[in-house]
Amino acid sequence: MSSNCSTSTVTVTSSLTPAATGHPPTDVFLTDHVGRGAGNKVGAVGSAASSTVRSSALMAAGTIVSRVTGFLRTLVMAAAIGVGALNDSYQVANVLPTMIYVLVGGGALNAVFVPQLVRAMTKDDDGGEAYANRLLTLVVVALTGVTAICVVAAPLLVHLMSPDIASDPRRMAVTVAFARYCLPTMFFMGAHVVLGQILNARGRFGAMMWTPVLNNIVIIGAFAGFIWAFGGFTTSGVSPADITPQGVRLLGLGTLLGLAVQALAMLPSLRAAGFRLRLRFDFRGHGLGKAMGLAKWTLLFVLVNQIGMVVVTQLATKAGTLAERAGHTGSGITAYNYALLLWQMPQAIITVSVMTAVLPRISRSAQDGDIAAVRDDISYGLRTSAVAIVPCAFAFLALGVPMATLLYSGSGAGGARGIGHVLMAFGLGLVPYSVQYVVLRGFYAFEDTRTPFRNTVVVALVNAGAAWLCFMLLPPRWVVAGMAASYGLAFAVGVAVAWRRLRARLGGDLDGSRVLRTYVRLAGAAAPAAAVGGGVAHALTASQGSGVLSTLTALLIGGTLLTGIFLLLARLMRVQELNSLLSAARSGRAAR
Repeated sequence: MSSNCSTSTVTVTSSLTPAATGHPPTDVFLTDHVGRGAGNKVGAVGSAASSTVRSSALMAAGTIVSRVTGFLRTLVMAAAIGVGALNDSYQVANVLPTMIYVLVGGGALNAVFVPQLVRAMTKDDDGGEAYANRLLTLVVVALTGVTAICVVAAPLLVHLMSPDIASDPRRMAVTVAFARYCLPTMFFMGAHVVLGQILNARGRFGAMMWTPVLNNIVIIGAFAGFIWAFGGFTTSGVSPADITPQGVRLLGLGTLLGLAVQALAMLPSLRAAGFRLRLRFDFRGHGLGKAMGLAKWTLLFVLVNQIGMVVVTQLATKAGTLAERAGHTGSGITAYNYALLLWQMPQAIITVSVMTAVLPRISRSAQDGDIAAVRDDISYGLRTSAVAIVPCAFAFLALGVPMATLLYSGSGAGGARGIGHVLMAFGLGLVPYSVQYVVLRGFYAFEDTRTPFRNTVVVALVNAGAAWLCFMLLPPRWVVAGMAASYGLAFAVGVAVAWRRLRARLGGDLDGSRVLRTYVRLAGAAAPAAAVGGGVAHALTASQGSGVLSTLTALLIGGTLLTGIFLLLARLMRVQELNSLLSAARSGRAAR
């Protein structure tokens, strides 16, 4: 999980959703109902299938633009403060608000309160407006208190996240200063998520996907201003020892302002939806108690997740410090976070957008006891998302170094290569990561938060244990790459556990043979494509060097070969989902 100051819009929005579609036709990317049974209170207009397609397209476009600007943000960050010790300090401060926000209820908002909002809309006379305002009031009050406490306790929090940073007085002072600017962003995270969930429950998905773009733009402006005032990292070599208080203030205020703009930008969409904001303190007897009861397992779920994240952060910052002393930059928590952001992009664009558009749909299917529809939703979501997820996983493995070298050249060649090695190690773990996301939506649809918690315990234990082994056994420059591979391994174990449990929940049938057949065929097409594309790209960079132009050439040629061979082999293997998507794309172009 990444921070919202830096990357948490990914996490917050990516944890929203349950399932794809009920009985999907095969000739479109995403079809079926956004809210079957919602009645007039949801205000569905026209064809539900067309509405879902439009919603998915809008969200996918918003996610793509958000991700692109998010990458631009990390590029500017790296160009301003490098990818070494100073950026590691910023990352540690930057992750704190997201961790604390999720611990105090962010995970419960996403996983538990969305179905409750849907029910309130369909059953309450006011379409759920009062329930939503009570929820918003509760979040505002809780996060105001928690934020104030955390700002005061910032030194303790930094020490918890990284004893290695705390052992260096100057670096500790800089990190605490960053943290005190970043921590208040948790208030705006909470407001953004609640307002976005209210809009999602009303079938308005665009704002929550598009407003993070504003956050990215503001932060880009802040770091660009830092470059203008103090110079780029390749010339300034700025470090925790010599960054000025004015520089810390510029970056910190820019980070805080970005999240504030993101949250406040939701208000026009709420007004357009006819929703009236007002504080309501009459919490008793209106269903929030039931939701909090359901949320207890989700809170334990995220607690275990965050403990695992603390372990990874502590080990990565320590390894990064040791590697930098040995002359290997780009081997700490910054490299891990930047590679993670790039690695998550296919998941956010494809899987999350598909699943978010039909969040109310799977909840109602589960509530109605329509097990077959839930099973079909999950199978379709797995198979459809795999068409993009599987080749992207192999592409990261084959082309991770030239991707990162091209993107992060402004931070220095060594740091960029370090990020590339971490990205390669993440690579294939994208497949179980995506599968786990879809499978857990099945449990949430039945308001079962205990099983995801137990599954997360397994994932966190495997991840933390494997990360510790990497720290103990690998040279410092390779520790974080090993941790990235451990992340995928942990999700593979988690998928094995969750799949068996969900299959039992759905009567012993999860369409496993059909799903497995699709993944095997896609992997069979992607593996040789990645071998050829990656081999050619490596040969080109080895012969021409790793300059920007030669890296771009290698990446374009290698990526083109990988894509072309994959598409050819997948068509020969008769991957039905790919053929259906290509047919839909051709039909869409013909219609335009």
